[in-house]
Amino acid sequence: MTHNSYSHPFSRNDQSLIARWFWTVDRGLLGAALTLVALGVALSFASSPAAILADESITDPFHYSWRMLVWATMGGALMLGASLLSPRGVRRIAVLALGCAIVVMAALPFIGDTVKGAARWVNLGPFSLQPSEFAKPGLIVFAAWMFAEAQKGEGVPGVSIAFGLWALTVGLLLIQPDIGQTLLITTTFMAVFFMAGVPLKWVAALAAAGAGGVVSLYFMFSHMRDRLSRFLSPETTDTHQIDRASEAIRAGGLVGRGIGEGVMKRHVPDLHTDFIYSVGAEEFGLVLSLIMIGLYAFIVIRGMRKAMKLNDSFEQTAAAGLFMLIGLQACINIAVNLNLIPTKGMTLPFISYGGSSMMAMGLTMGFALALTRRRPGAYELGSNVAPRRRLLP
Repeated sequence: MTHNSYSHPFSRNDQSLIARWFWTVDRGLLGAALTLVALGVALSFASSPAAILADESITDPFHYSWRMLVWATMGGALMLGASLLSPRGVRRIAVLALGCAIVVMAALPFIGDTVKGAARWVNLGPFSLQPSEFAKPGLIVFAAWMFAEAQKGEGVPGVSIAFGLWALTVGLLLIQPDIGQTLLITTTFMAVFFMAGVPLKWVAALAAAGAGGVVSLYFMFSHMRDRLSRFLSPETTDTHQIDRASEAIRAGGLVGRGIGEGVMKRHVPDLHTDFIYSVGAEEFGLVLSLIMIGLYAFIVIRGMRKAMKLNDSFEQTAAAGLFMLIGLQACINIAVNLNLIPTKGMTLPFISYGGSSMMAMGLTMGFALALTRRRPGAYELGSNVAPRRRLLP
């Protein structure tokens, strides 16, 4: 049988940038991420008519849907653009994103909009920017870079620099305050630190310090105590939001009520952002829920497997950290919707409504795709690959 030269849009002999990208990027991971983006747009059309009820100034029932379509297009374009980068390009853009996010976060007490007691956004007219969303992938890539430099043993204080930037980022998050993002970014940062070669005794010490930090946050922030109290003693307080979300998931059954037939979404605040999972579960049932969870699992498992096969320590830890970031955030959001953990106010990656979240997730996935592309020597042991060293004694 002769080979059909028209079975692919690009020939393997084509050396253009796009052709090289097509043959080296993991199209399975890319397809899974874009499928989640498409699901997010579809669910926005299901949730928008109910979401506008909370704002009488909005008359178009699909106001949030059209905006979500714009954010999804921008997020998808950012994902594709970032996936074209070289590892050096990923480092540069990540450092730029982290630096800009830190500057804006530092200015939030003076220029930020306060919503529900938290100053996390900057109002840019028709768009509100949440800088912490971009700090997450920026910090993970930067930390992996610093840990890799420390492994070379050339006198670069990479561990100290990475922990210093982490402490600064966490400090700015706590000022807002944003406990959910603090816990997410800290967990992912510590995982990158472990994957970079830290001894187990340091893992135990950091775990103990982390537990102490969580206890300290409990006493420092009253809203954290309130959320935990509502979770542990739901009969003593108002749990309307999570109750309606749980009812929506149960009402969906196996195949759901049908497109546009969901009723619980009319009573769930933030249904198009934090609780979009419950909207999808009610209208499309367990089938869609398992499809979404399966897509996230595919991205994390396949991505981590590819990352662990990379030879370069920076590329390995950065890619693994980025895939872990996506997976952890998805787990947190779904667990909140299922009433397994207290509410966190965290979006579902690629699905929830929100410009900052969609574009930051596009950047995160784009970085991960760029780092795991097949390049000469990336997955083959070469003479130029330095032996890995422990970061700390």
